[in-house]
Amino acid sequence: MSSIFPKLNYFVKQRLLKLLRRCRSRIVHEHILIALNLSVGHRARQVEALLHVHNTTVYRVAKRFREHGVWSLFDGREDNGNTKLDEHFLDVLYRLVRSSPQENGWRRPTWTRELLVATMQKKLGVRIHVATMSRALALIHARRGRPRPTVGCPWSPIAKGWRLAKIRRLLDTLPRNHAAFYEDEVDIHLNPKIGLDWMLAGQQKEVVTPGKNVKRYLAGALDVRTGVLTWVEGERKASALFITLLNKLRAANPRAAVIHVILDNYRIHSSQIVKMALIGFGKRIQLHFLPPYCPNDNRIERYWQDLHANVTRNHRCETMDRLMVEVRGYLWQRNRDKCKLYYHQAA
Repeated sequence: MSSIFPKLNYFVKQRLLKLLRRCRSRIVHEHILIALNLSVGHRARQVEALLHVHNTTVYRVAKRFREHGVWSLFDGREDNGNTKLDEHFLDVLYRLVRSSPQENGWRRPTWTRELLVATMQKKLGVRIHVATMSRALALIHARRGRPRPTVGCPWSPIAKGWRLAKIRRLLDTLPRNHAAFYEDEVDIHLNPKIGLDWMLAGQQKEVVTPGKNVKRYLAGALDVRTGVLTWVEGERKASALFITLLNKLRAANPRAAVIHVILDNYRIHSSQIVKMALIGFGKRIQLHFLPPYCPNDNRIERYWQDLHANVTRNHRCETMDRLMVEVRGYLWQRNRDKCKLYYHQAA
């Protein structure tokens, strides 16, 4: 038995082992391991070498355990005063990270940890170390990511909100004999999209490109109720492709009195040939246009993102025919999964 650590009975050891299995804090995990090693007779120097900690840490954990028992392992900073990373600090940091440095009086357009430290000190008068800022960012689940370029909607917030509310009201009150779909087109390139992938140190994976690009286009409609996708393929993204999709929706939904199609403002959706086709359909197909540049409000956009992530990004298909086989296979499998889920929930 170590001379600096008290003798532990069986039940205390079992309690420490149980806490060790459930612990998610690196510091607490380290303290419990120190206590367990000391309890079986290891000396401070042995624990230092075994766990790669400083011997002063071992002595401090042992001293606090003798004075306060098991719960001393959970808080080794009582003597340092109140924690700086309190709820108010983290709340201000959360809102700060969601903004940009230029909104807070800096010329730099992107945040660094040093800049966050300086800004928080200016706002709250609390100075923390850069390493502590890393821990604070982890506590609010912040991450470094690649921003997505987007175009702002030219409509006023009131007009945009009114249009989106109208579409939501349509979907919330959709009659049983009506059908509703989110519609959009997606480009399929033989030259693969390059995306992030896991690699080993010193390795950079290569994606072979065919050089001369070939394109195919899909026009898809996502069923609001079932999540099943109806799509058509074409070599040109033109009004004819969109009209082909509308005809397929009519054939696939013969019992629907009205088919509502929610879509963006791409020019092929409002061309003269499309207007003439809608007249020929009677009032059975109604188009509902989203505000301009609002892709997040079109649910099918996430569907296309998943398609790129699972098929087209970093793909190794040598021909467009082979790539389209992969695309169709993914879409068919996803539709089967959606159908199973829908009928399981309806049962």
